Amino acid sequence: MTLRRISPREARELMDQEGYAYVDVRSVPEFDAGHPEGAFNVPLLHRTSLGLTPNSDFVAVMQRAFAKEARLILGCRAGSRSFQAANLLGRLGYSSLLDQRAGFDGADGEPGWRQQGLPIATAAPPDRTWSGLQEMLR
Repeated sequence: MTLRRISPREARELMDQEGYAYVDVRSVPEFDAGHPEGAFNVPLLHRTSLGLTPNSDFVAVMQRAFAKEARLILGCRAGSRSFQAANLLGRLGYSSLLDQRAGFDGADGEPGWRQQGLPIATAAPPDRTWSGLQEMLR
């Protein structure tokens, strides 16, 4: 699978026009501070006192929440965590994955979601938050 990387503006258009779901793989505090409007939060890594540590429930939650043929855009702060997550999910058989390059805050001189003035939220419905999505495992 060749992973297609798209701009924040392309991501928003695909969400609005083609029904893609945006999965923000940043940590819960990053997501809570501001995220693309309509995003789901499934952290690839958790922020702990030791720094960022792997989220052992990432794959299980993704498999419960999204079918392998679901149209997904993965995003993070600057593009590296989402790229890792997209490659991991691709190896698991997800077939409609896009990686939003430049992330939420921008990277390599390219403005991110926030800098492009795209819709931002600081709250999310419970079924789009990490704690709500974890409930699917119980």
